[in-house]
Formats: sequence, structure tokens, C-alpha cells
Amino acid sequence: MNERLALLDGVRIVGFTQWLFGPAAAQYLGDMGAEVIKVEPPVRGSWERAWAGGNTFLNEVSACFLLTHRNVRSIALDLREPTSQDAARRLISSADIVIENYRPGVMEKFGLDYHRVREIKPDIIYASASGYGRSDGPYRRLPGQDLLIQALTGLIWAGGQDHQVPRPAGAAVVDQHAALLLAAGILGALLHRERTGKGQEVEVTMVEAALDLQLEPVVYYMNGGTVEQPATPIGSAFHQAPYGVYPTRDGYVVLSLSPITSVSAALGAPPGLAELSDRDSMMGRRDEIYRIISPLVADRERDELVAELRGHGVWCAPVLDYAEMLTDPGVQHLSPVQEVDDPRAGRVRLLRHPIRYSSGEPRIHRPPPAVGEHSREILAELGYSPEEIDDITSSSRPRPQAGPGDDAER
Repeated sequence: MNERLALLDGVRIVGFTQWLFGPAAAQYLGDMGAEVIKVEPPVRGSWERAWAGGNTFLNEVSACFLLTHRNVRSIALDLREPTSQDAARRLISSADIVIENYRPGVMEKFGLDYHRVREIKPDIIYASASGYGRSDGPYRRLPGQDLLIQALTGLIWAGGQDHQVPRPAGAAVVDQHAALLLAAGILGALLHRERTGKGQEVEVTMVEAALDLQLEPVVYYMNGGTVEQPATPIGSAFHQAPYGVYPTRDGYVVLSLSPITSVSAALGAPPGLAELSDRDSMMGRRDEIYRIISPLVADRERDELVAELRGHGVWCAPVLDYAEMLTDPGVQHLSPVQEVDDPRAGRVRLLRHPIRYSSGEPRIHRPPPAVGEHSREILAELGYSPEEIDDITSSSRPRPQAGPGDDAER
């Protein structure tokens, strides 16, 4: 595969990760050049190998696994077995960072929690990811899943309309943002260790990640601002008009933060619109403004309307589906899609690492691994003899597929 970016060259990460949150955080760092070793159950592997959104499997390989496991090696260890626990501890002793997003209590049960890990590796950076926190909070045993967190933290409500069924975000935005926060926290802790020689525990919860996504509206609300669900498809609970989604003859456009006077001029100066351009009207009468604008654009062609609005300096955009988005010139210019050949899945289209570096480009130097593909290789690197490797790998037995509440639940 391609030569890897060397920003984190020499940094070893051991991941006890699953689904999206933990694996995505590890992948960001792996793209930067860190060595990532994923510890997963034998045979069936981690949960995301058996599930894929949209039922997207390529030659029986889960796209959910493929999208977060490039630049990773896999070792299969049955952590119920003492020999595998010993191997995990030896692996951790060779590492700089541990990332885990198992259900609270699981790492303690296996003797791999932070307090015991730092006994064998005092300067370890131990990154924990969970839905609601690892301490004894009231929701500690509840599943930390994106939709549930969106509902709990007001994120679904904030994008809805008054007296309408609220709509969640169209992607796992909490998982993804939490993964970025976890990666950022790890990098901060790594720099701190370089300066002081001291490791530490880093923790990110999905609840706090969801609140951080809502930094604006939550702070506005807590400080007496107007944060209310609109009656019309205004784009948020806290933006002033004309901010929102407007139907056209062949699709939808969004209008963003633009002066009402500019919108009025672009639409031929309709009666009454320009008069609502003061700050109080743009917030307090935003539903009225929406109802004035809507019929003026309803019979217009979407792309023609966008061109005309942009010509008057109005902030706007067409609402694109994924097919249109992937062919949009502005998106294509950034080349966000990377095609790779996977030995099991075949030709796969993935999204590139989302950060640019002047020192080089993050590349896929290792395709997502099969379950335990590198077990013997990694155990040999840790100093195990061939006979000991045989013993460890043969003691790793298949795990039964379990339901919610199993050790794998975060």
C-alpha cells in the first residue's frame, strides 16, 4: 500500500473499540501515522463486522467496518481467558495509547481498566469513550447510541417545527463529533506527556459531544435568548429569518444569514417584505417572513433561483441528494472520495481523511483487516514463542452472539 504520513510515526495505539465512536477516533490517528492494533473477539470479531447501514455489504464484508478500520492491524484475543488477558497486558505495555469504548465495567472485569493498566505502563494515555460517563451516573447502564443521545440532549428538538414530528440529523453526527473530540484529547495528552513524561486518562461522553455540537443554541437558551421551534421550516430554533428551507418547482433551496432587503431585491421587491428588515422583526416575525417568501419561489426552477439569488449577494444553496452532491463541482474540487482495492471486499469507495497537511497526504497503507489477521505477527513481536502463540490462539474460542447488555455494549 502507499507510504504513510509520519505525523505520529512511532506512536502505538491499542484499541478495544467497536461500532463508530471508538474506531473512528483510532482511524483519525492511524491516518496520521500512528500504529493502530485492534483487539477483538475471535472468529466473529467486533460487532460492526456483522452490521452495515443500508445493508451495505461488499462480498459479505461490512461497509460499516470498512469505513473506520483502514490503517489498522487486528489481533484476536478472548479476554475471558487468562492467557489472552496476559497477552493484552503485554501488548499495552508496548503501547503509548489505549482507546476503549466498551460498556462501563467491562474493562474492569478483564483487569484492563486505567488504574490497573497504569501499574504496568505508568505513562500510558488511556482514552475512554462512553454514552453517559464511566462513573456511577443514573444512565451508566443505558446504551450509548447516536439517536438516543440526539433525543436526550435536545438535538432532535432543536431542528424541528412546532407541533410537527421532530426529525433527527441525517447522519450519526454525535458519534462522529465525539470521535473527533476523543482524537483531539488524545493528541493534547500526548503533547503533555512529551513535555512532562506523565500519562493520563482522557474521557469523552456522547452526551457532552452532543451538547458541544449545540454550543450556540444551548448557550443562547441558558442566557435568555429566544430559542423556540418555528411554525415554518425555518432552519433552526434560534436563527432569524429568512434562515430556512424553501420548496421550489423541482426541489428545495435554503436561505441563510442574509439581509431581508437583499432577498427582497432579488425577488422583485414584493410588498411588505423589505419593511420587515429590522432585527426584532427578523426574529419575532420570522414565520410571517417565511410565508411571504415561500410563494414567491414555489414556481421557480431550483438552480435558476439559486443563480439569481447569488447574483444579489444572498447566501443560499440548493438542497442536494447524495447523487447530486457527489457530482457537484464544489465538492468534486476537494476530491473527498478515495477508491481502494480491498482483498476481500473488492473495489471500495471511501471518504478521505478530512484534514490537509503540508507535510504529506494521509493514505491507506493497510486495508481493513480480517478478524485476527495479524494475531501471530503481533504476538511474535511481543516476544511470545511459537508454542505460546499456538496456545493463545487455540484458547481463543468463538463467542455466542448476544443481545443488548452484552460486554460489547458501550
